Amino acid sequence: MRTRMFGDSGLETSAIGFGGWPMGRGQYGDLDDDEAIAAVHAAFDGGITLYDTAAVYGWGYGETLMGKAIKDLKREDIVLVTKGAREWKADSSDNRSATVADSDPDLLRASIDASLKRLQTDYIDVFLIHWPDKGRPFSDPMEVLEEAKKAGKIRHTGVSNFSVPMMEESLQTSPIITEQIGYHIFDRRPEAEVMPFVQSHGMGIMAYGSMAHGLLTGSWSPTQSFGDDDWRKGGANFGIQNWGPEHLAANVTAVEKLKGIAADHGKTIAQLAIAWVLDNPTVSVALAGAKKPSEIIEDMGGDWDLPAGLKQTIDDLVLGEGSGLGLSGMEIAT
Repeated sequence: MRTRMFGDSGLETSAIGFGGWPMGRGQYGDLDDDEAIAAVHAAFDGGITLYDTAAVYGWGYGETLMGKAIKDLKREDIVLVTKGAREWKADSSDNRSATVADSDPDLLRASIDASLKRLQTDYIDVFLIHWPDKGRPFSDPMEVLEEAKKAGKIRHTGVSNFSVPMMEESLQTSPIITEQIGYHIFDRRPEAEVMPFVQSHGMGIMAYGSMAHGLLTGSWSPTQSFGDDDWRKGGANFGIQNWGPEHLAANVTAVEKLKGIAADHGKTIAQLAIAWVLDNPTVSVALAGAKKPSEIIEDMGGDWDLPAGLKQTIDDLVLGEGSGLGLSGMEIAT
């Protein structure tokens, strides 16, 4: 597994990182805890050094399970990333939970301590503000993160799903080293403004959704459905509708063609998808979620260089006439 740097920060990461969102129950369907832990161990054995999670994944369960998974690994060889400033509350109308961005300093301080406890660690390598709280100055959460740095609770700061103006404001208080944002073959929106800003400020991109949240696994059908405990059930999120009924069939057709392109190079569609993300030099790490060892072992094969002209072939296919891309503006959710 090759390594990359988070911009000019001096922090090194494996090119592919382990995405822990699927480990949070109640958002990505069922999973077996033992298999999920085994997937983390398989990733470590294969050279993956970065492990990403968040307090809101499974309402704390994702961090707890990640903590169990990494406790037997060599902590100094791990770049542990988690996120906060997103609170959740029970929604009695459908017995699920709703989340809201909340950067209240007292809540954020408590969130950092709670994450440390769930993760069974003394420090977090990179702590991100998960979603922007537009109701207060961005200096508020950044000041809390700087306090936590001085206390030794976190090493580096970052943001997730922030616009350029939001990052500009945040940088006035804390030297954030990364922006975590969705980026994959079916979503190029960060290329317009976010990536140039990140690169010009010596930061790095953490790309989530590298496989379009499952679409680029190549296992979906034109009639793909999701369970009630799966966030993709509604067909749209993050301003994209790639698996909604009006776009899914066209995108599955495109994925079938991409599978053929991948096979021509001795790769799977997932490995092609990850290599496409890594082809962008602003990307420090491409996150790949997994619930079982076989999934992350396949994903690690995505650390390869696209031959000259292949990216253009992929882009022509996905962006061409009849494309099923369902994208709205680069809006930041509240």
